[in-house]
Amino acid sequence: MTLDVNNIRDDFPILHQSVHGKPLIYLDNAATAQKPVQVLDAIDRIHRQFNSNVHRGTHYLSEQCTEQFEHARQNVRDFINAASTREVVFTSGTTGAINLVAFSFGEKFVHEGDEVLVTGMEHHSNLVPWQLLCERKGARLKVLPFDPPGVLRVDELDNLLTDKVKILAVNHVSNTLGTINPIRKIIDTAHKHGVPVLIDGAQGIHHVGVDVQALDCDFYTFSGHKMYGPTGIGVLYGKEKWLEELPPYQGGGDMVASVSFEKTSYAELPLKFEAGTINYVGAIGLAAAIDYLRAVGLDEIATHERKLLEYATERLSAIDGLTIYGNVPDKVSIVSFLLEGIHPYDTGMILDKLGIAMRTGTHCTEPLLKRFGIEGTARASFAMYNTIDEVDRLYEGIMKVREMF
Repeated sequence: MTLDVNNIRDDFPILHQSVHGKPLIYLDNAATAQKPVQVLDAIDRIHRQFNSNVHRGTHYLSEQCTEQFEHARQNVRDFINAASTREVVFTSGTTGAINLVAFSFGEKFVHEGDEVLVTGMEHHSNLVPWQLLCERKGARLKVLPFDPPGVLRVDELDNLLTDKVKILAVNHVSNTLGTINPIRKIIDTAHKHGVPVLIDGAQGIHHVGVDVQALDCDFYTFSGHKMYGPTGIGVLYGKEKWLEELPPYQGGGDMVASVSFEKTSYAELPLKFEAGTINYVGAIGLAAAIDYLRAVGLDEIATHERKLLEYATERLSAIDGLTIYGNVPDKVSIVSFLLEGIHPYDTGMILDKLGIAMRTGTHCTEPLLKRFGIEGTARASFAMYNTIDEVDRLYEGIMKVREMF
């Protein structure tokens, strides 16, 4: 079935406006995606009809809200094919989920002289938490390099995965290059050495779909706002055997079984990792986003975004002095580029005046950009609601930028 982009766009009210007198073209989807009315309505309905704290109340509203919150957890479980809802922990986002693992796993399993392995194309969210862990525990951070045009040196894994490495953290998809990493192969190799693997799925979950049991990953993290859901909500998937062993990340209400001044015992999974009032509205909104993605169809979305990527790559590659960073066959709909002699901020500011919203800068991947010897790029990232006509307007906008310098 072919995706009907015009019907899709009708679901996203924010797209139907002008910016600086021009129709808005939103191409900053890797930073955050826009929200369909189905998600907005779900959030509004909670506030208007059911709002009440979950798990604690015996009254009607609390029971209704708790039921919908736990239904959201079940929805996430089904979406990623987790073995149990005990393996689905709600967090503030991908960053919150990675920090949870970096702290709790580090407290239990990482000691002085141990090593943590990341890759050279990580977002800062999947780099800095591990640096903090290494500094705290006296461990060493090692880096799996990549080659231009954006391919991880997976062939070096066997040499890097020594018996000192306690965990490997790698992104599913690079937010700067668009590369889809061969995470199944990476996981298999790491497991051969007895090393667990965390996947940063912030850019992967909504583009390629995920089956955590088929991947056999130990941890998988993602955010709601990048997959058409609300901000402030994310998910940590963890194999039950790991989550059972890890100590709590934060203390507070709802994560305890019993508390006295002498000793506290903790709640069963996944509540052990959900201290305080969890963002239950966000979780229910995330479930609505999952329903929306399923209704449109992940395969149909991927096919549409692939067409946009190929067309944009062809058009932009024809522009003199434009260099695209990230040129692997297996990538998602992200195009990072530089115009020779023009700072990416200037490119972004001029395109904004033409109604085109794009991201410029380091994209929170400074080490990756240093690998290319550059300080930043302009980045167009496409979603299900973008069109071929918008790619043409992007091309015309870039040509306008060139004329001005």
